[in-house]
Amino acid sequence: MQSLFDQKAYNEIQQRVADLKQETTPLWGKMNAGQMLKHCQRPLEIAVYDKDFGLKSNFLIRAFFKKSMYNDRPFMKNMPTPKAFKITETVDFKHERDNLLKLIDAFYNLRDKEDWVPHPVFGKLTTEQWGKMQYKHLNHHLNQFKV
Repeated sequence: MQSLFDQKAYNEIQQRVADLKQETTPLWGKMNAGQMLKHCQRPLEIAVYDKDFGLKSNFLIRAFFKKSMYNDRPFMKNMPTPKAFKITETVDFKHERDNLLKLIDAFYNLRDKEDWVPHPVFGKLTTEQWGKMQYKHLNHHLNQFKV
């Protein structure tokens, strides 16, 4: 599993985001390209700014889903999305792309961080787990939009 903290993976994700076109239609799901860009900012904001978005956790979520966030298996298509991560409003594509690129950069600059605030859903994560989880989520949605 690649990590967003690896230079090569970081460069690849940055380029793929930059290559995304506003008019690209998704292979699955309801979001358009701009909404997906805003959606992808949410997990990064948890890591970079310690936001929790009102997300709640329980033992079952941690026990059954935590490892799936950073293992080698791709996310399933059309997985349920937490309400706080659903983007339904009209967004400015360029603005959201620029914001996502800045957040990816800010996250990458935390690659030496050791003391992370617990994730609001998955609890304590290592730096390695954070990097893999962020890469996996971004890769999933970039694949959704064929980039």
